[in-house]
Parts: sequence; structure tokens; C-alpha cells
Amino acid sequence: MAARPGVAALLAALGPGEARLVGGAVRDGLLGEAVADLDLATTLSPYEVMRRCGAAEIRTVPTGIAHGTVTALAHGETLEVTTLRADLDTDGRHATVAFTDDWQEDAARRDFTVNALYFDPATGALFDYFGGVDDLAARRVRFIGEPLQRIAEDHLRILRFFRFTARFAQAPDPAGLAACVARANDLMALSRERIADEWLKLLGLPDPVPTVGLMLEQGVLLPVLPEIAAGAEARLAALVAAERAAGIAPAALRRLAALIPRDVAVAEKIAARLKLSNKARKRLAAAADPARVGAPRAMAYALGTEEAQDRLLLADRPREAKALIGWTPPRLPLGGGQLIARGLAAGPVVARTLKAIERRWVEEEFPEADRLEVITNEELARATAS
Repeated sequence: MAARPGVAALLAALGPGEARLVGGAVRDGLLGEAVADLDLATTLSPYEVMRRCGAAEIRTVPTGIAHGTVTALAHGETLEVTTLRADLDTDGRHATVAFTDDWQEDAARRDFTVNALYFDPATGALFDYFGGVDDLAARRVRFIGEPLQRIAEDHLRILRFFRFTARFAQAPDPAGLAACVARANDLMALSRERIADEWLKLLGLPDPVPTVGLMLEQGVLLPVLPEIAAGAEARLAALVAAERAAGIAPAALRRLAALIPRDVAVAEKIAARLKLSNKARKRLAAAADPARVGAPRAMAYALGTEEAQDRLLLADRPREAKALIGWTPPRLPLGGGQLIARGLAAGPVVARTLKAIERRWVEEEFPEADRLEVITNEELARATAS
């Protein structure tokens, strides 16, 4: 896990021994996976972090300074630096923290052993206070401390347990699973945005099927997604297989559509409950629409390429979904003004004629200009004759 330029510059600015990489960056690096988020923990206060970074001409943003987090921008990299913390009080949704200089105390407040690993790129030292390295080797996701207590501190850990289990574990940790099932109703106390973020991350993993099946079997999702009914796991499995056959990347919203009834009203209700963005709501509703799945390019023209691929994959038509990769729906190279210029009287007839031309152009798979000219002449003749 060699230090990247931004990390090296930031560590130098903060001073020897004052900061270490923590969490996912260390975990994924040990697994030989690509490291995305770069988070550092430090013994320094957030104000001292900003002072030292400023002295080294590293720009900082106080993104979460009340909780000890400063974002540093170094050598084109965005890095979050958080002061070591200890929990003073938790209510399942929020925590009141105090800053500390005790690395193990900071590690103890983290959720799983595999997420409580620290690494100092300057010295190559790895710090593991709770057996996270052994758990990584065993492909085991295990709570730090007593699982029921850790979930009581932050209810989101229920969904995080399943997400990390789906990503890393060969089988769920029995104690962790039992605690998550016992405390599933605690999910109701969380904001819907936090639930949606964690749930969609889980669905976007390469193969969430076994874990989602386990969650459904144990009733973990009932408090927040009671619409997911029997047969949902099989539909999700079929979709994952279709995505792989088509060579199309996983899409969490598409997978959510596979789990819920094919009903636009239900999809919109779920999207509103999870407080999804308008764009995400439209995509989920389009995927859940029970309308007949038509010709691939015609659907892509009407709905958008992603939405058409969603419907095709959900209908187990991976070959046709694959054919849309890299294809951009064209625009009809014709407008109402051109029809008027060719003799059509202004008025509602223009829109009707243009619509008829467009319909035939789409049905014929977007033919070239010569064929479009024939279609246009025929529809103009019909319009003027009526």
C-alpha cells in the first residue's frame, strides 16, 4: 500500500506519527482491491490540521469540523482527515463525540473489525486492535464488541452488516446476524435517506442475491420495504444473470425494480419513501412499468438508453440490451416549420403529421434521409388530402 502523492504530501504536512490511513483504504489495499476513498485519522485537532495544511499550501475545507472532519485537497486527490474520537452518547441515529489521542479508543467506536485497521504509509506499520486482519483472511465480517450494543449505538449498522457481508464474507457471522434480526425494527428510526444510501450500495454489489435472500428470509427488510414479497430473490437472481450475460454493469435501481411489484404506483411510493432524487424516481418507475417490452431501439428513443436496457434485462433479454451499448438515439431531423414551408397549413395538423412521420421513422429503425423523405411526402399527402 504505497502512499499516493496526495497522501504523502498530507502526511508530511501533518507531521510524523500524527496521521494514518484508516478503514476502507486499508482494508481494500490489504485485499489487493482498488482503493477509492482515502480517509485519514489523526491525533491533531481539526483546527491544527487546517493550520498545518495551510502552512504546506494544501487547501482544506471544514466539511464536518464539528465532528472532527476536514477535507484536504492535495495533488489532485480529495482526502478526509478526521481527529480521533470517542463516543460520549449515542441514540441510534446520532453520536456525541469527544476528541482523543488514543488510537485504540478511536478504533473501538468503529463498526467492524475489518474497518478498524490503520496504516502509516510513511513507516509501513499496520495497526490492528481487534483482529481485523485475521477476519479479512477468514472472509468474516464481525462487530467490534457486543453486536446488540453496537447496533443500539447506530441502527444503520444493521444494513452495513449485510452490505459488508455481501461484499467480503463467505457466510454471515452468527452473532452479528442474530443481533441484526433481533433489532430490525430499529431501522424505522433512521432517516430514509440513510436507509436508501446503504440499501442501494448493497444492491449495487457484484452479487447481492444470497445476502438479499437471507434478509428477506429473516424479515429484516419488512420494516422499511414491506412491498418486497415472495419470489423477489429469484427475480433478482435472474436479473443479475442477465446483466452478466449482456456485459452491463450492475445498477442498484434496476435491481430494486426486480424486487418490487411491477406497478408504477408502488414504485413511486417506494421512491418517495426513500426520498430518491427525481431522476432516480423516474428510472425506478420506468423499470417497474408493466407495459409491454418493445423493440430495443424504439424503447431507447422513447425512454432513454438506460431505461430501455433496464426493461430488457428485467425481461431476460440480455442480447438486445447488449446491442444498445454505445448506441445513442438520434433526433428526428425534421420540424413543424419545415412542414409548413412545404405547404402544410399552420395549425394542429402540423403536430399530427409530424407525429405520424416520427412514428413511422421509429418503427422503421431510424432510416436514412432518402427513406425519411419518402415517409414525409406520404404523410404530407395524407394530411393535405384529409
